[in-house]
Amino acid sequence: MGKMIKDYRADFPILQTTINGEPLTYLDSAATSQKPQAVIDAITAYYTTSNANVHRGVYTLAAQATDQYEAVRDQVATFIHAPQRESVFFTRSTTESLNWVAQTYGEQFIEAGDEIVLTAMEHHSNLVPWQQLAQRKHAKLRYIQLLPDGQLDMADANQKITAKTKLVAVAQTSNVLGVTNPIKQLAALAHQHRAVIMVDGAQAVAHQSVDVQAMDVDFYAFSGHKMLGPTGVGVLYGKLALLEQLTPAQFGGEMIDNVDWQTTTFAAIPQRFEAGTPNISGVIGLGAAITYLQQVGWSAIQTQEKTLTTQLLTGLAAMDGVTVYGPLDANFHGPVVAFNVAGVHPHDVATGLDMDGIEVRAGHHCAQPLMQVLNVESTVRASLMFYNTSAEIDRLLTTLAAVKEFFQG
Repeated sequence: MGKMIKDYRADFPILQTTINGEPLTYLDSAATSQKPQAVIDAITAYYTTSNANVHRGVYTLAAQATDQYEAVRDQVATFIHAPQRESVFFTRSTTESLNWVAQTYGEQFIEAGDEIVLTAMEHHSNLVPWQQLAQRKHAKLRYIQLLPDGQLDMADANQKITAKTKLVAVAQTSNVLGVTNPIKQLAALAHQHRAVIMVDGAQAVAHQSVDVQAMDVDFYAFSGHKMLGPTGVGVLYGKLALLEQLTPAQFGGEMIDNVDWQTTTFAAIPQRFEAGTPNISGVIGLGAAITYLQQVGWSAIQTQEKTLTTQLLTGLAAMDGVTVYGPLDANFHGPVVAFNVAGVHPHDVATGLDMDGIEVRAGHHCAQPLMQVLNVESTVRASLMFYNTSAEIDRLLTTLAAVKEFFQG
């Protein structure tokens, strides 16, 4: 018999620790997830048994390292249902992946007068690169607005995506509102107008199966550290026909075919886009994280997270003076819940919770334009993962009530 969902918690060493003398209740997985022992062990094993550079040496250790590294590329391609391994390459993060597309596709194809369409819920990583590109290229940014419950206004999307649109950039799941956007529908709308779509999948890949072919996205980016893997490793998927048109964003080792005094020819894709020594241990750790997620299974993950999200949304809705942002129905609200307590600064709420070992994030969550839409400067955010428990949600709600009473009297 396989593990019960509650049993996986024991695989995360840090969750057995205490904060301020209280059991750690970690509710900031949207910022970075915790790591199971299997991921930690995979990274340690690489450094203790296989440490060598990749794609360079012909000796045994280098071949072992290269095989492990390239095996993860195959694993990632399968994980996101990419049509071929060559369409997947490794970066440092979602942020670097998004910047890479702006600096390659954007520089080559965006022209003065073109329009780039974003949404009002974008993380700064999927806003600022396009903003800077638009300024350089004299292009125009347009924003799809939100419905009152925080979901994307698709009627507005139909108005904003036009024949002038060259690129649509959108988060699959909001890091504040918890809503998941209709990517397949947006992709079809973009393609109808001969635009490409760039999807920020950072908040989605740890919570649901991703199929880049079914969604028909042109570019898709995500990070390892938000899906149980190590920091410093990201993935960018691109349709091969698009990648073949792009000039590399960085130059140097690993990505060349031949260098002469005046000219250089580049390696085949994907090595062409991976200049320098990559984060080999990070990639191997990412592979272990994917294996772990697949062992737990999407059905178990989604059932647990929906149960906890429902419990949290219900508990917050029952509190006077608490405002929740995004839908109140867990069928439309993923395991990222932002809220505010009337008259209490979010930093004070987070500090009060931290005194009891409950770790949440307070701030603008790298989404300041969205804060303007919500008419707030910042919020408290509790973000869940399958390793959280119902008892932890109860602790959050109980301590939040005490913090609220302390500040409000």
